[in-house]
Amino acid sequence: MAKFLCLIILPLLIVLPCSYALPQLMLTTGSSLHVEEHSQTFLISPNADFSCGFYEIGRNAFSFSIWFTNTIEKTIVWSANPKSPVNGRGSMVLLNHNGNLVLTDVNGSVTWDSKTSSGEGTIVSLLDIGNLIVKDSTGTILWESFSSPTDTLLPLQSLRKGTKLVSSYYSLYFDNDNVLRLMYDGPDISSIYWPSAGYSVSENGRTSYNSSRIAVLDTEGFFLSSDGLNVKASDWGTGVKRRLTIGYDGNLRMYSFNASTGSWILSWEAIAEMCNVHGICGQNGICEYLPSLRCSCPPGYEMTDPSNWNKGCQLQFNKSCSKTEQFDFIKVHQSDCYGFDLTYNQSFSLAECKKICLDICSCSAFTYKTGSALCYTKAVLFNCFRSPNFPGDNYIKVPKNMDTSKQSGLTCNPGIPVVLQGSASMYGINDGNKSYTTYYVFAAILGAIVLLFIGTSWSFLYSKQNIPKSMEAGYRMVMSQFRMFTYRELREATGKFKEEIGRGASGIVYRGVFEDKRVVAVKKLTNISHSEEEFWAEMNIIGRINHMNLVRMWGFCSEGQHKLLVYEYVENESLEKFIFGEVSTERLLSWSQRFKIALGTARGLAYLHHECLEWVIHCDIKPENILLSRDFEAKIADFGLAKLSKRDSSSFNLTHMRGTMGYMAPEWALNLPINAKVDVYSYGVVLLELVTGSRISSGIAVDGKEVELRQFVQAVKELLVSGDVKDIIDTRLHGHFKPEQVVVLVKLALSCLEERNSRPTMNEIVKALLACDDHDNHPAYSW
Repeated sequence: MAKFLCLIILPLLIVLPCSYALPQLMLTTGSSLHVEEHSQTFLISPNADFSCGFYEIGRNAFSFSIWFTNTIEKTIVWSANPKSPVNGRGSMVLLNHNGNLVLTDVNGSVTWDSKTSSGEGTIVSLLDIGNLIVKDSTGTILWESFSSPTDTLLPLQSLRKGTKLVSSYYSLYFDNDNVLRLMYDGPDISSIYWPSAGYSVSENGRTSYNSSRIAVLDTEGFFLSSDGLNVKASDWGTGVKRRLTIGYDGNLRMYSFNASTGSWILSWEAIAEMCNVHGICGQNGICEYLPSLRCSCPPGYEMTDPSNWNKGCQLQFNKSCSKTEQFDFIKVHQSDCYGFDLTYNQSFSLAECKKICLDICSCSAFTYKTGSALCYTKAVLFNCFRSPNFPGDNYIKVPKNMDTSKQSGLTCNPGIPVVLQGSASMYGINDGNKSYTTYYVFAAILGAIVLLFIGTSWSFLYSKQNIPKSMEAGYRMVMSQFRMFTYRELREATGKFKEEIGRGASGIVYRGVFEDKRVVAVKKLTNISHSEEEFWAEMNIIGRINHMNLVRMWGFCSEGQHKLLVYEYVENESLEKFIFGEVSTERLLSWSQRFKIALGTARGLAYLHHECLEWVIHCDIKPENILLSRDFEAKIADFGLAKLSKRDSSSFNLTHMRGTMGYMAPEWALNLPINAKVDVYSYGVVLLELVTGSRISSGIAVDGKEVELRQFVQAVKELLVSGDVKDIIDTRLHGHFKPEQVVVLVKLALSCLEERNSRPTMNEIVKALLACDDHDNHPAYSW
């Protein structure tokens, strides 16, 4: 056996390049790190989570940086000189005898230093939390990287007055009103876009009455700010490595490290709809969501720099003010540009609005909202977006003699990647690694050969030498992540689709068991009209959605007409089976379980609405789509399936409404634009059903009479005013409930059933529920 292992290891030693890393725990006065030895000598934290040294940011260009050690690709969390890289030869980091940490370039010029002076006995070390410190002989910290962040905050690292996170033209900072904001500060404009500049501080859920100006990400995934901002990771809890980073695209995101894959998972983001980020498409550029997130040029404009959307679009015609009759307007539906308004007029007709813009030489366009008859003339077109939810249109001013037949819509260059998360190339920043393509190709081929060799050897060893089962289990675990299944696999796993465990409008669900004994739920989809490419794209998005209160998708199958989804199997089936009809004492949900389900469902919807990689509306929230785990954790099923139906204009008329009667918001019937508030309405109905234990979505009996939901809501409001909540609660609980929690749930449910604009967001609902969540597990009061 030993001889055979030697035969395996020896070829690896021959083909793999030798690299003997010599990490150090500290630098003492007079010691240094040289750029030529960047892959061999560097500082490392005692727990080995972080490393610090020279990092290659381009061909012959290096920064002095801190990065996570055990990630697939080095993840930089701090750099001393991100905008002033040093040469790949002759550069060094030196802790001189004066106690100053100095970064010098090839010619000896100082690029950066810590500005410390403590003489002999000074040391530089990297702490377990990723903080690089310079301290004197007494242990006093003279300088730390945590006090001068670049684009990332680590847990326990605070952002304070005078410090900011910066990435490209974007920054996160505290303004003069003590409010934490995101700002675009480009070559032409500066513009605040988060929290929404269109609302007041209080309307954004913040406060300016706290001048401490401090924000911090804690070790459990909570990001808290002195202005009242309080957000948390979707996988909050201890034992997870996290970081908060502002990307090149201007969005602020929290990432959690997946140790099993060595990669980062998005666990929260500030901007759910990327077109709300200012400056993202440059001057005159329009950000739009369909057919996918991209930048476009309006009619009469063309891309200024074909390789860089940050430079926006430029005019294709000469703008003259000699004769107003020489101009006309081209309508861009449901579009607007934020900022640079010339005039604001109310109760004006469209014709009057056009005349105002024609009479003003500097007017480039105007936005008109038909319903409210509002007219906004625009001087410069910045921060433009196009959204199906915007209740107005933008009219672009162009010459009458321009050929509009070929420019009736937006134009774009589909060959240019735009609005990519964290893409440096979008902003004209050279990643400096393209010259290494040949090297990477060679390394990939070499790696493939080595992996083939290892795989063949492993197979032989396993079959001949009885390698422990744990290795096979680990291999199977890796292979069981989100993937595409064959129809034959799923047919065999379900026993030819023998055991049906549920059905709905989107398809039938079957129980299946794979060879590794993993139990799954397999859904056969019906009425799917997407092409193969579109279906795969949607699966790629849905497959990345991961939250403890959402049913996990393991994979999919797409073979001709066979479209199937593979989900985790949830033991306790749906909420509907536990709250409606006759149930045994063992299956009756206690009050604490009901509250837990309400909170879990709210968390899952909040993730879909506000934190997900792509903004998702469920469209069919009901007890049948809320599954319960063995521990009665709520898990929302069928999220994202609305995306698999066509979303053209006919999708929202009365004959194409989505959802289940009784849980559907009134805007479906009114044919109004649909947004996340339809899920909030459905959640409100589910809350009332959780509290009452009755199916109020299809009518409820009050004093022996059947009443409509509207009448029942009025009766509940009257009971709330009288304070007599025991008449609302499920009688099967025999008075065992927490009255203060009942009041909160009922009030939230009623607010969810209000007119659309008055309904709370799911984030607000989660905060309200957490405020009355009973962590001490005291028994419920008995009434």
